[in-house]
Amino acid sequence: MGVLEVIFGIILLLFSIAIILVVLLQEGHQQNLGSITGGADTFLAKNQARSIDAFLARWTKFIALGFFVLVIVINMIMYFTK
Repeated sequence: MGVLEVIFGIILLLFSIAIILVVLLQEGHQQNLGSITGGADTFLAKNQARSIDAFLARWTKFIALGFFVLVIVINMIMYFTK
């Protein structure tokens, strides 16, 4: 295994961990989920949750797109260098 393959493997591992963390940090989209846990949601808390969820959803798209592009680039580099 070459140094380039190890570096690409580490980068892919970091991207995959980032995707997993960002997805797990997002809140569920089921209605009344907050009332099940006993949380009394105020207007400000609801808007803050929406802004955080929007932020996490946006970053999920960016990280996933970067992951897929990186996989394609790595496969092209590995295919053409052998």
